[in-house]
Amino acid sequence: MAMVVTAGRGLVDDGRVSESESARPDPEVEPKAKRRTFTAEYKARILAEYDAAGHGEKGAILRRERLYSAHLVEWRRARDQGAAEALSRPRGRPASDPRDKEIEQLRARLARQEKELEASRRVIDIMGKANALLEALSESIPDVSRESPRKENG
Repeated sequence: MAMVVTAGRGLVDDGRVSESESARPDPEVEPKAKRRTFTAEYKARILAEYDAAGHGEKGAILRRERLYSAHLVEWRRARDQGAAEALSRPRGRPASDPRDKEIEQLRARLARQEKELEASRRVIDIMGKANALLEALSESIPDVSRESPRKENG
């Protein structure tokens, strides 16, 4: 919303300082900030340079590299704990162990086989009951083939 002010003699002031308004960068913050990443060589080089610097030069190094003293404290601690391994350690979530994936696959396979085994047990149980029923039915019905035909003498 531009404010228009009319000064004497018909001059109009729309609030702009200069015509190069569009050349100025947008003051809004980027929606997604990106973290800077540093290589192990860079960390080692900066630590060596910082440690070798005199009293007044240390702040200049931090400003030039856009670093905080906390960066150096963390890098120095990592260097002391594990030398190059700790300095080159990637940030973020560690890679998953391939054994974990294999264990998960084996567990899924076991679950499927247990389900199949249970289904097979049910089928066997039903077949056993059907067999018992057929035997019971066959015993209750008189067997025609067992009886000998009677001969009638006349």
